[in-house]
Amino acid sequence: MSKTDTTDTTDAPDASSAPGDEAAGADLSTAPKEETLGGPTLGVVGWVRWFWRQLTSMRVALILLFLLSLGAVPGSLIPQSSADEMKVADFKKAHEALTPLYEKLQLFDVYSSVWFSAIYILLFVSLIGCIVPRTWQFVGQLRGLPPGAPKRLTRLPAYTTWRTEAAPEEVHEAALAVLKGRRFRARTAGDAVAAEKGYLREAGNLLFHLALIVMLVAFAWGQLFKSEGGKLVVEGDGFSNTLTQYDDFKSGSQFGVDELEPFNFTLDSFTGTYEKSGPQRGTPRTFEAAVTYTRGDGTDKKAVIRVNEPLKIGDSKIYLIAHGYAPVVTVRDGRGEVVYQGAVPLLPLDNNLTSRGAIKVMDGYRDKNGKPEQLGFNAFFVPTFAGAGQGDMFSQFPALDFPAMALSGYHGDLRVNSGLPQNVYQLDLSKMTQFKLDEGTGVAKRMLPGETMQLPDGAGSITFEKEIKEWASFQVSQQPGNGLALSGAVAAIAGLTGSLFIQRRRIWVRAVRGEDGTTVVEMAGLGRSESAKLPEELADLAVALTAQAPQAPEPAEAEAEASEGVEK
Repeated sequence: MSKTDTTDTTDAPDASSAPGDEAAGADLSTAPKEETLGGPTLGVVGWVRWFWRQLTSMRVALILLFLLSLGAVPGSLIPQSSADEMKVADFKKAHEALTPLYEKLQLFDVYSSVWFSAIYILLFVSLIGCIVPRTWQFVGQLRGLPPGAPKRLTRLPAYTTWRTEAAPEEVHEAALAVLKGRRFRARTAGDAVAAEKGYLREAGNLLFHLALIVMLVAFAWGQLFKSEGGKLVVEGDGFSNTLTQYDDFKSGSQFGVDELEPFNFTLDSFTGTYEKSGPQRGTPRTFEAAVTYTRGDGTDKKAVIRVNEPLKIGDSKIYLIAHGYAPVVTVRDGRGEVVYQGAVPLLPLDNNLTSRGAIKVMDGYRDKNGKPEQLGFNAFFVPTFAGAGQGDMFSQFPALDFPAMALSGYHGDLRVNSGLPQNVYQLDLSKMTQFKLDEGTGVAKRMLPGETMQLPDGAGSITFEKEIKEWASFQVSQQPGNGLALSGAVAAIAGLTGSLFIQRRRIWVRAVRGEDGTTVVEMAGLGRSESAKLPEELADLAVALTAQAPQAPEPAEAEAEASEGVEK
């Protein structure tokens, strides 16, 4: 055949070949196939399955947990409306440029924001999606038996062998007894004993994830059904646990006012002592409030509330959170009649209890012409004054060693009836006129206990009485999810400890009769995670098994002993 004939018959397809033969030849060809655009698509169900697998993966769960912790950072750095609306208002005034952005991002309400709730719900779903299938897998593992021994035990990371004169059946029985005595699940599988231990590792892992779900549920439960309110109480005054008595009150969306615990209490006294010398001078040593409280039965009981030692009444806890001074003042009009008398709580400005506040005389006062008017006084109080000419008027010590108070007076309209909320510790001076004094700085006067400041033009007077009371601020809270959250946290720690420190491992013991009639024993171990303790454990098990199946002498040693016996 010519060269051209050979080429034609090899490369050119036969004109008489069928279309099916051409398709078969194309399938057998090694030439690269031409790719087509498009291809198969997942479809709606496929995309849903893909999203579910991604959401329930451990990687996504860890990412969501990280995002949840990261999202909580703004809640601790930026004032929250749920905690203190006054701080939020002050923050907005001080950061007018950032306020619109923060409001759009809901950074003043982080824990109730859309984005935080989305992360929270996705994490909840992800954890459930992780736990359910793994729980069924774990149940299947508990029901299953330890797997049989590999064909070649010498390939396992921990391995030992010896020869014994005990029969293979005896070795198997001894191995079962030793392994079960060490709390292994063991069985005989063919010519070997298979044992496994460390199932609690996966149980700890599941417990950890379940505990996270419990904590998430407790957090959600607490946010929905919680209540939290603050109340400032002066010595001798009382408080009744009703909504109108609170200075501020916050509650969850599912909390009902009728769920408030029925009780009341009176602040009998507040005791605060401070370190008087040394580097910790001014540090509180005693910080406690003595109260008399009454529950629904009407029986009076005594109690002492300290920092981190709240008073528990039913489902409510009463915490002591702050303390300050309330100087007693008396205000008289031009005719000498008392129009105001009482203790005025002042807010501390520093650790030495330098305090500031306002005195408001809203009713009963008339000027020298008999016209109704309102009075207001800005008060600046120091419990320990350094003395005249000793610098600025700031307290040198938090105790009442040398109290002094500076007052500046105003008359006019306090705007308390304007319908707008007011800070009780500040004056609205938009409709007020300041008194001009003949003493002090001309607009303010520094006073000691027992002294009186006369207002000009027969407008009256204000007396700083010798009695100075103390006040305590209490927080009354009901947190129904705290116990559940604590249980979840303890369970999470226990589960994490188990998953980190418990090692799942398998042990096999094979005993077969050798050609010389002795039994060859092989022991091997395999850990589900790397651990240096597995060889040690295997050696310990081998020693225990050797005590019941002792090592036989090697063949050379046995022949030498036999020959020595013959010679004798």
